[in-house]
Amino acid sequence: MAAPDPSRIKRVLVVDDEENIRHLLLVVLKKAGFEPTAAPGAREALDLLASEQFGVVISDVRMPGMDGQALLTAIRGLPLDPAPYVLMMSAYGGADMALECVKAGAYDYFNKPFRADEVVLLLNKILEREELREENLKLRAALDGRVRFDDIVGRGEAMQKIFDTVRKIARYKTTVLLTGESGTGKELLARAIHRHSDRGDGPLVPVNCGAIPENLLESELLGHVKGSFTGATRDKRGLFAEADKGTIFLDEVGELPLPLQVKLLRVLEDEVVRPVGSTTSRQVDVRVIAATSRDLDRRVEEGRFREDLFYRLNVMHVRIPPLRDRGEDVTVLVDHFLRRFNERFARTVSGLEPDAMSAVLSYRWPGNVRELENAIERAMILSDGDRLPLDVFPPTVRDAHGRPSARTIDTEDLSIKRRVPVLEAELIRAALMQTAGNRTHACKLLEISHRALLYKMKDYGIDVPSRRTP
Repeated sequence: MAAPDPSRIKRVLVVDDEENIRHLLLVVLKKAGFEPTAAPGAREALDLLASEQFGVVISDVRMPGMDGQALLTAIRGLPLDPAPYVLMMSAYGGADMALECVKAGAYDYFNKPFRADEVVLLLNKILEREELREENLKLRAALDGRVRFDDIVGRGEAMQKIFDTVRKIARYKTTVLLTGESGTGKELLARAIHRHSDRGDGPLVPVNCGAIPENLLESELLGHVKGSFTGATRDKRGLFAEADKGTIFLDEVGELPLPLQVKLLRVLEDEVVRPVGSTTSRQVDVRVIAATSRDLDRRVEEGRFREDLFYRLNVMHVRIPPLRDRGEDVTVLVDHFLRRFNERFARTVSGLEPDAMSAVLSYRWPGNVRELENAIERAMILSDGDRLPLDVFPPTVRDAHGRPSARTIDTEDLSIKRRVPVLEAELIRAALMQTAGNRTHACKLLEISHRALLYKMKDYGIDVPSRRTP
């Protein structure tokens, strides 16, 4: 769908077989600041629509030959993006005719004879609607800029600090160690660092150190020469060589066996690799980003991870907190995944039912963001309506309904002055999401006035527009 363009609403096509009606509307609309064009019939109107863009079509219902309702149907079938708003008018039919036209796709209907200010008011309402859509998109884009960093979503202070850190370190070749539980988004963060670096056009080579058999790991990382071991029938470049002039992402680096840790340390210090069975080394220019869900400090104490390698990897340490400690991010992640799966599945799911949202907010998400994403995807596949009910979520999530929220308190900042606005903004976002952006219903949930809600939304920079299609 094309982006909103309020200026197009000024271009109005008037369709009527009565010359005096066409002339009257042309005069009225020009005086009100619109740019009207007239057509004496439906066929002529379709010819004009094929060659020019109009924001609004005002058509009489009863016309000889092709009538207004047939014209309305034809307009709806045209490949116009954006499609024009259609206003119907007639001296016959009354309320029944109006309802029939609106059901067929007309934006509104007015009777003949009409008052000039009535027609202008309708057009101004359409103009305001388009301006509001444009403003909502701009606000959403600005909001996304505050809560997104590439494919990573986070509104809370912890994630905002991570985004700031990543922006600063991305342009440097320094080694980065990402830590956090499984499913928190370490690989997404690694990809963001790579894309925002001067190596963004080079290769990014991900390696799961825990998924490759130990006896093959050295060959995979450093390469091998033909005949160096049974099955080595040809020379093979290692993954470090594949990542030359780019970035290698060593996921679950804590799983590396000790002998290979020594060789990795040499690569990091000397920027050279020696393939298995080779007597020569090769220079490589590779940035290393490592990640682990393990406690590397403890593994160093236990003698399972080399201390010198740990310090070499831990030049820049970024810890991604678990989702249970990011309660303020859950609602924005839900909205993010709804939009993603709506696009993927061609759906129009607008939100979660209140009990489902309550369960999602109360569940502790041991699988973190990945588990939440999978739960939303599963729920959308199993549901048919435009809001996700509780019963389409996994049993573990359903069982959380009615429990206290999983939100935890950040004891590093106990200032009521700073924390209350954060909680208030989160409650407003949750209410708007539960009501699909319906502010009147959200006011009832929040137990505040409509005026207070609008003021707070503006103050906190909140934009959760209604997901009802125009």
